Amino acid sequence: MEDPLAARTSKAEGAIDTSSSGVSLAPPALVPLDVILPSEPLLLMGAGPVPIPHAVARANGVVINHLGATMERVIENLKSMARYAFQTRSDKVMGVAGPASAAMEMAVTNLLWPGRRCLCLKTGTFSGRLGEMAAAVGAEVTTLEPETGQPVTAEVVRHALAKGRFDVVTLVQGETSCGVLNDELPEIAALARAHGALSIVDAVVTLSTMPLEMDRWGLDAVVTGGQKGLSSIPGVSLIAFSERAWHTIERRPVPPTHWCFDAMRAQRFWGAHQYHYTAPVPGILALYEALRLVCEEGLEARHARHRVSSQSLQAGLEAMGLRLFIPAKHRLNSVIAISLPDGVDSKVVLAHMSRKFRVEISGSFGLDIVRVGQMGEQCRSHNLFKVLYATGMSFRHFGVKLDVSEGLAELERALTREQEFE
Repeated sequence: MEDPLAARTSKAEGAIDTSSSGVSLAPPALVPLDVILPSEPLLLMGAGPVPIPHAVARANGVVINHLGATMERVIENLKSMARYAFQTRSDKVMGVAGPASAAMEMAVTNLLWPGRRCLCLKTGTFSGRLGEMAAAVGAEVTTLEPETGQPVTAEVVRHALAKGRFDVVTLVQGETSCGVLNDELPEIAALARAHGALSIVDAVVTLSTMPLEMDRWGLDAVVTGGQKGLSSIPGVSLIAFSERAWHTIERRPVPPTHWCFDAMRAQRFWGAHQYHYTAPVPGILALYEALRLVCEEGLEARHARHRVSSQSLQAGLEAMGLRLFIPAKHRLNSVIAISLPDGVDSKVVLAHMSRKFRVEISGSFGLDIVRVGQMGEQCRSHNLFKVLYATGMSFRHFGVKLDVSEGLAELERALTREQEFE
């Protein structure tokens, strides 16, 4: 009797003629995943994804019936926790099978169509992506783009809204690509509403890491990804619609461009427990546990942890001699952008850091910066000391004069000051 393993091996080597069996291609050489993955996992300290808690990882290994009674209970509890995270009473909260960009597309494709006008506030790659999506569904897009590293101010938006009619204003609370914070989000949302426009807000790196109050600020569609502030896995995202936005969706004159992102269809699953498409069950369960941990910690405490962690790390980076890319006034705490010292190749530095210290931070989208994440499980003191040391020593390896010891000492002083204050 032929040994099945030997047969598979010989096929992989191309030794068996499979033409008569109806299989025209032999299987490739087989490489177990354990051979590809590093023996010591990297500490993920970039702009996402971020390390995940054990409870999230464990939930991600479970599969249940996506239309059964157990899932119905999961969805009800998940939505309740998500409403707390978004700070909204709206029932139109739903998951999206896809990255945060899919949630962005869901917001855009349901609220814009040919003949609608969109005002896009572009402060970097991801805020610009919202404008690209709006143009793709046939909307007329006007873009406001300040100098790199600056937010679009409420005053600039006021002038733009006074000049013409817009149906939707799109913006990002925290621009991941360059580390700039739009701290006038509440004022901008109020202006949009006063002019009859809906607001679409990307809160991918800010939801649960800093204040965002959907109802109180009058936001109409807010999107986030699982893999950043919430410390869940990539591939399952969240979106929340206001009642005003939902009124627009119910009365839109043409069907949405994307069937999977049709909010009315999605509400069948997320609101009525009916079939839309096969839900990403493990990802939903992982998101459930991530939201449970957010609620257990409490938003005020979680915001404070992120603020203290990020500002302490910023102090350490500056004390060792690195320059931060965004001025403190507009700096995003969730993603810290560091200006590259002259003559340094970021790819070489980051590769050295990963290989030597098993720490990974992010490069950029064309800017002379590297980026350190401060979201979820990244904001733990042991991770701060490790990423600060790895960053400083890696730059020093390539000739940058830094005082790494002073940076570590300042990090410790900053963390200690905050603990004493509390």
